Amino acid sequence: MEETLPAILAGPILRRSEPRRLVMWLVASRPLSLTLTLDVADASRQLDLAAATTRLAIGQRAHLHLIDLALETPLPQDVRIAYDLAYRDPGASGPGASDLDSRGDVSQGEDDGNAEPVWHSMRRWGASLCHADEPLPTFVLRSRFDDLLHGSCRKPHHAASDGLARADRWLAERHHDPTQRPAALLLTGDQIYADDVAGPMLAAIHALIARLGLFDERLEGTDIATGSELYARDETYYHRDELLPARESTEALREKFFGGARKPIFTTASAENHLITFAEVMAMYLLVWSPTPWQLIAVDMPTLDSAERERYHAEHQQLEAFVETLPAVARLLAHLPTLMIFDDHDITDDWNLTAAWEAAVYGHPFSRRIVGNALIAYLLCQGWGNNPDGLGEPLTQCQRWLATGDPGDALDNDEQRQLITTLLRFTGWGYTLDTTPPVVVLDTRTRRWRSERRRHRPSGLMDWEALSEFQQTLLDTPAVIVVSPAPVFGVKLIEGVQRMFTWIGKPLLVDAENWMAHPGSAYTLLNILRHSRTPKRYVILSGDVHYSFVYAITIRQRRNSPRMWQITSSGLKNTFPDTLLDGFDRLNRWLYAPWSPLNWLTKRRRMLIAPWRPDGASRGERLWNRAGIGRVTLGDDGAPRTVSQLGADDVDSGFAQIDDTPGEATKVRS
Repeated sequence: MEETLPAILAGPILRRSEPRRLVMWLVASRPLSLTLTLDVADASRQLDLAAATTRLAIGQRAHLHLIDLALETPLPQDVRIAYDLAYRDPGASGPGASDLDSRGDVSQGEDDGNAEPVWHSMRRWGASLCHADEPLPTFVLRSRFDDLLHGSCRKPHHAASDGLARADRWLAERHHDPTQRPAALLLTGDQIYADDVAGPMLAAIHALIARLGLFDERLEGTDIATGSELYARDETYYHRDELLPARESTEALREKFFGGARKPIFTTASAENHLITFAEVMAMYLLVWSPTPWQLIAVDMPTLDSAERERYHAEHQQLEAFVETLPAVARLLAHLPTLMIFDDHDITDDWNLTAAWEAAVYGHPFSRRIVGNALIAYLLCQGWGNNPDGLGEPLTQCQRWLATGDPGDALDNDEQRQLITTLLRFTGWGYTLDTTPPVVVLDTRTRRWRSERRRHRPSGLMDWEALSEFQQTLLDTPAVIVVSPAPVFGVKLIEGVQRMFTWIGKPLLVDAENWMAHPGSAYTLLNILRHSRTPKRYVILSGDVHYSFVYAITIRQRRNSPRMWQITSSGLKNTFPDTLLDGFDRLNRWLYAPWSPLNWLTKRRRMLIAPWRPDGASRGERLWNRAGIGRVTLGDDGAPRTVSQLGADDVDSGFAQIDDTPGEATKVRS
């Protein structure tokens, strides 16, 4: 079977990229030897990647290749660099890296099974990753982080088009000009939806697990012994929520999984196909980032009742449209340095929302395993590429666990349990880029400020220690880009609704996850932003909320106030219900107008918050509610020069500063 699979299953994805360091992510059907050729103008550099590549088998026919290449001679900045990632099977004889010719023609011999294995150039195997007029993919290392694409919330079966595919079309129009290339693509949360999975996607995941032989595992806290036994049960399609939330469930299914014992507690409302095993989460990453895995599988509909079959067919149509655009997404990820950070749906909805949630979920071995498996997959597919140095220790432990994989048996249970414990205690998911201006990416999920006395109240998004470290990072820096998955300055009315549900003890009903929900973290963060030695210019990039907006913030009655811009872009492939959001927007403008006394009841009453208006909006509208991806360009002082949303429907919108006094708004910035 292995010989029928293409060598490259997903990638390469450009990750953290600097003049002296290139980080790439790749999944292959077998372990490969790799070389990298870099072409700058008329000069070419060929680099052996043997020492730079960490290979991890995640299945019999799936091998993760983590490439971390240190460069003695720095790469030039602000110019286009073409790259050729060539491969051959380890130990194969044949031409060396220097024998790769300019056309990549030396790669033809391996396919007929007779000639010696040789190097395969991207000019052949990676043609779909190149723009139409170029033989190789390219990247640009910008000397300033003054042009960025950013977005979050990419749900494959949502009806909207894909913002990442829109970004590829946008880049294709200007990729020749290095001054028009963004410095990075920032994915600010919910890169996958592990807790909200369409039926056809789950069927595809199970087909891919079988096709690639992804490693099995022994489950805990359930009467289902292994992952393979779980995959074989059609009755779990559209019914996994009966295993997870604290709600009345089908007794027969409950008996099969838990033998009548207490179930784990999850809070997501869309858990009918919640991912459970490590193999399921890894398969989903492959299926949302690459078109190749879809070409390797035949997806059969499981046994369903009539209502479920109707839902399955509707989701199948939406997924077909998603899969059609995956070549564009793969090309984008091969051309732009990409940085990521998790939010809740990368793991599960309401992840660590309250201290009570944590106690319930981590206190049950089955739900602890589900969260742990998603964290392991995040480590391998997202976290490591952001900061390889900071994740070396958990990666080594993960290597040790994956080395126990055996085609005839499941992965070692004790090693998996220890690895999950390590990751649940890990505090190094956030990271900082030493760029101009610097980028500080916040972990707002695992270092929570917990309400110990009222454990059902929302936890603060970061605890005092994490916020203190954040402040030390900012000291004496003139300007900074902060990535906070949840907006620091959100829509006051929506936060007020969340606060009301918190007061009545139901924060989980409304996802009460905002910076102002917890007094300790809210006041500490606001004090950091007001500190005299912290930056004078803050650009805060966020997602999470499924609509987009821009606020400009200053401190009232302060002569030399720092200036802040809350720029929220969400979602890449998700939206907020139109009617509900229109109502919230209208009420928010009335209840929290500049003259409203309600503003003095908020924690940020000392802040003057001025919204910007999206192009084409009627007078007063502030919120942009379409799928797409955000773009922000910065001036030399670190302040936004332009802010826009590239619509997934190819209709783009800029945001303009407005005068919020009575009368027509005045456009002063676009």
